[in-house]
Amino acid sequence: MIKPVSDPAEASWLANVFEGLQVRGVRLARPIRSSDGRWVVAGWNAHRFVSGRPAARHEDVLKAAVALHDALVGVPEPRFLRERSDLYSWADRLAWGQIEDTDRRTGTGYGARKFAGLAAGRRPVAAPSQVVHGDLFGNVLFAGDAPPAIVDITPYWRPAGWAVAVIAVDALAWGDAPIEILGEWAQVAQAPSAQWSQLIRRALMFRLAVSLAHPLTPPNDLVTMLSTVERIEPFLE
Repeated sequence: MIKPVSDPAEASWLANVFEGLQVRGVRLARPIRSSDGRWVVAGWNAHRFVSGRPAARHEDVLKAAVALHDALVGVPEPRFLRERSDLYSWADRLAWGQIEDTDRRTGTGYGARKFAGLAAGRRPVAAPSQVVHGDLFGNVLFAGDAPPAIVDITPYWRPAGWAVAVIAVDALAWGDAPIEILGEWAQVAQAPSAQWSQLIRRALMFRLAVSLAHPLTPPNDLVTMLSTVERIEPFLE
């Protein structure tokens, strides 16, 4: 399987890390070197094919996430994460209060007011950061009784619990998950109640910022995201 590469440094780093990474109970789409040993050739890289498709198996996605992040503990923060300037990196930094929305990319309407309200409730998070996969929902594949497969790694330098919180937000928005997962997954995220609430808050802000700022967000998707905000807000401390 080959795909285009937008950032050769990121693609090469991912290949170096995941070439030999062992994740218990998880299949990985291992990178493939070119005949001369390179990971990226003419703007393309290659990975081994893994069978499967996404499924609404939220608990199994959660288990795969925990296994992956346990395996990534100790991997140093790559420099390119601090230099990345795509929309998703912008939304991530905005959600964590590291930058301000000076260009009003989130707009001035109802969605922007919801975002501001979430930001007002932001408090410090004590959990340590590590390399995490920030887009696991939809990127965990299932094929019968085979172990789940993880594809399309999108790295961030955040607490592992934040990556779990992003899965929870996505599962509630797009996967028909029950609202009870917000309480049930706190223990898996290894975060006290108040800290878990803050991680959920930031995950929700991250997804909302992307929906508001992305020029191709369909109106129905934005409505779904705003409805998810309204659904989760009562559970935030």
